[in-house]
Amino acid sequence: MTAGLRLGPVLRHVDWDAGDCATVWVETDRPCTAEVRCAEGAGGGRTGTFQVAGHHYALIPVTGLSPGTTTAYEVLLDGHPVWPPPDSRFPASTISTPSPGAAEVRVSFGSCRWAAPPAGGQDPVGPDALDTLAGRLAADPGATRPDVLVLLGDQVYADETSQETRRWLATRRDLREPPGSQVADYEEYTHLYYESWYDPDVRWLLSTVPSCMIFDDHDVVDDWNTSASWVADMREKPWWRERILSALMSYWVYQHLGNLSPAELAADPLYAAVRDAEDGTEALRRFAAGADADPASVRWSYRRDFGRTRLLMLDTRAARVLDEGKRLMHDEGEDRWLREQALSGREGCDHLLVGTSLPWLMPPLMHDAETWNAALCRGERGERWARVGEAVRRKADLEHWAAFPESFERLTRLLAEAGSGPDAPATVCVLSGDVHHAYVAEPRWPAAGRPDARVVQLTCSPVHNGVPRSMRWGFRFGWGAAGRRLGHALAWHGRTGRPVVDWRKTGGPWFGNQLMTLTLRGRSARLRLEQARGAGGRERGAGAREREAELRTVHEEDLR
Repeated sequence: MTAGLRLGPVLRHVDWDAGDCATVWVETDRPCTAEVRCAEGAGGGRTGTFQVAGHHYALIPVTGLSPGTTTAYEVLLDGHPVWPPPDSRFPASTISTPSPGAAEVRVSFGSCRWAAPPAGGQDPVGPDALDTLAGRLAADPGATRPDVLVLLGDQVYADETSQETRRWLATRRDLREPPGSQVADYEEYTHLYYESWYDPDVRWLLSTVPSCMIFDDHDVVDDWNTSASWVADMREKPWWRERILSALMSYWVYQHLGNLSPAELAADPLYAAVRDAEDGTEALRRFAAGADADPASVRWSYRRDFGRTRLLMLDTRAARVLDEGKRLMHDEGEDRWLREQALSGREGCDHLLVGTSLPWLMPPLMHDAETWNAALCRGERGERWARVGEAVRRKADLEHWAAFPESFERLTRLLAEAGSGPDAPATVCVLSGDVHHAYVAEPRWPAAGRPDARVVQLTCSPVHNGVPRSMRWGFRFGWGAAGRRLGHALAWHGRTGRPVVDWRKTGGPWFGNQLMTLTLRGRSARLRLEQARGAGGRERGAGAREREAELRTVHEEDLR
């Protein structure tokens, strides 16, 4: 029987040095040889599939591309064409390579995407921004495309499954038993990715626009790695070990591999072991168990260079140090890596982008509440307050950068250092999501420590999700003067002192399903925020069709 394409293709890494190679990820329904063949012999590649837990995958290296070109491609399995589908309503999937010395790069980013509902189904949270972007690009082949999509976490929701997924889960097991309607194992994770990436518009978009990804908590479970006591409590649950191992295994397969360059893949012993094995499940499972037991043994963070723009994508979940006496967002080895990547070779970098799922600069009230809570939990006000602090931390999701005060200060000082001196980039932009609204914030540096670069926090969330009215009110209050005063009172009670830097909101907050895009050309940087809305100018309501949505620009500004 002929092999079929179960999921993909997903265009992942496109080389910006030589501009002659890329990688394309696929999932197939049986073992086979997967091939990418470019139009008119303009490049291609093939590789055998590897197996994990009964599923078959390939990350196809595509070589022989010409710099500065856009090349249509097709996917073949054992020599039989499987992509594009014969009845496809979309343009051909393409691979675009940068011209030598390309001076411009367009980076679109966001986070938090529930899978879009089935065609014709109701969508209570409005149009999906990725679906809507796909519709615009498919309808106008001449439309300006992003050079890369940066997806900043919560690509799937393991703990908030759709009605369709819950029905499917109920055919496998009793949902009255823990973990109930949440996913439990690797097979159920594969279903989440299928549900999210099989959406026709998003499937085509991911086949033709390269992507960089990182996880956040909902890829595993809400508040993942909030505290040491949280981890201890979760490890006592009989279903947790299978959940965390399956989460890390599926993240490695579906997201992490594609973040790596061909050279990094060639040097990766785990990738070699999984590919060479008849069944790579046990090798990958051992790796996941080690990553869970010793987070410092694994690096999920990575660096990508797009010409003279550098992107550092940070793991702010798995690498945490959770000892209350020395809480850190990531371990010392990760901190050294981040410092080296941010400071080395700055003479070749016009723009430094730091991708972190969790915002560095938050509404001031939220920042002060998190530093206050961290002080309580480490015992600044005694054991009773520490117990109260832990309960509040879990209930209110107080686990962003501010909840790791030492890491917040280290990152702040590193960003200032990276943006200072004769070799400083023009901008240092922190790209974040998670908080289900968008805003622009800018630090107020002391005169003696003001960097030469413009340093900004750019937060964009969600791509496709909702936020209750009460939370909208809370975010607005948190940015206001009354919120600042309340935050100062919490800081006084927790004896935390003031942050190492002050900041102000310079744009937003904006609520809705949205994407931000940075257009970086030479030393200039322009920001655009677009929201997915109904064609009549309103956000799409339940029952309306996706093609009636469009992306509307709600904010534009020059950062440099």
